[in-house]
Amino acid sequence: MRQRKIDVVITDDHKLFRKGMRSLLGDFTFINNLYEAGNGVELLDLLKKTTPKPDVILLDLKMPVMDGVEANKKLKEIYPDIKVIVLTMEDDEQYILHLINEGVNGYLMKNADPEELELALKKVVENDFYFTDNISALVFRNFVSGKKSTNINSAAISPRELQVLELICMEYTAAEIADKLALSVRTVEGFRRKLLYKTGTKNMAGLVVYALKNNIVKI
Repeated sequence: MRQRKIDVVITDDHKLFRKGMRSLLGDFTFINNLYEAGNGVELLDLLKKTTPKPDVILLDLKMPVMDGVEANKKLKEIYPDIKVIVLTMEDDEQYILHLINEGVNGYLMKNADPEELELALKKVVENDFYFTDNISALVFRNFVSGKKSTNINSAAISPRELQVLELICMEYTAAEIADKLALSVRTVEGFRRKLLYKTGTKNMAGLVVYALKNNIVKI
């Protein structure tokens, strides 16, 4: 399936970094419009004036006026459908886990390869989340190996929903899940919505974390 074009906002307080990112992203064939913001306040002001809303926000954490943590919180309240990829040099494990729990769709270090940034953008649009191998391992270590579980009643999740959940955790897209389980994409989307509702999670990233945390699936 052809990759649809997406609109992206680069949010960072360093102008040179934004210009470099604009140049890099401009080479990706699936990028449509590019916007810039210098902090969380500028980002929210930009979004008020932008129609249609951008698909993805690349969000730095350390910014003046309003930092990325506060900006993400407001984004999830006001614009829950916009995907957020944190792009930062902050590699503290507890910080990363906190932001994943707060609903970010992806987390990348600023020294990531351009190919990984390209993959992350595609994945958050297709799957709603993207974690690097290192962050996936971090989530697994903290939420499966010895961390306290919330003891969900997994019986509340039907066998079919469990199949869908396992494939989500394996990074299958809705179309790929539909093909594998001989379902329509609309039916798969329905299962995804039910899983979000039953687990009380904000997006597919949170759902994957929840499944690992509660040992519902093993990947």
